[in-house]
This record gives sequence, structure tokens and C-alpha cells, in this order.
Amino acid sequence: MPGYVLTASTSATCPHGGQVSFVPSQSRVLADGSPVLLAADLATIAGCPFNVSGAPSPCVTIQWLLPSTRVMVQGSPVLLSTSVGLCQAATQAPQGPAQLVAYQQRVQAT
Repeated sequence: MPGYVLTASTSATCPHGGQVSFVPSQSRVLADGSPVLLAADLATIAGCPFNVSGAPSPCVTIQWLLPSTRVMVQGSPVLLSTSVGLCQAATQAPQGPAQLVAYQQRVQAT
């Protein structure tokens, strides 16, 4: 499914309002002036208030599903606005999908 290429400037949150920070693993390929994000890039979450039965269980990372099937950078697929980011707790328990707030809208891929 086509979508816009995600970059280090992408703004996202976990489903509970925690802020996502992207750490791109490459800086060679840019879209709209920012490094393109790859499926294996680190995405950390800070400030998630989620808890289970009164015990804190914040979202801390994102596992990405459905990256680009055709566009690769250094052998890794790029992330798209149509990719699914599954937020996870430190125990790797899934806690819901990441919400993309803002992203570049010039470069598209499939």
C-alpha cells in the first residue's frame, strides 16, 4: 500500500499520549531534509502514563510492521505513513498502535 516516507522529523505518540523519539540509523538518504526512517530504526517512547491495575506499564518502544515492499535504503525497507507501529511495554507486551501526528508529504513509496 503506498504511503509517505517517514523521516526523523516525524511526530508520533503512543495510544496513551507518550511522545515518540526516532533514532535514524542512516543519514545519507533524506526526504524533505531529514533522514529517512528504516524498519529496524529505534523508536523510543517517553511519558506514557499507561498502567495495568494500578501498576505502571508504560509504552517504551515501537515494533514496526508493514514497511515498504519496494523501497530500500542500505538493504532495509523504509517506513511509510501506512506502516503499522505496535507500541510495546518493557516486557514487550503489545499496548496499541502508534499514532502518527505529523510527517513529510512530498515523497511517497510502496
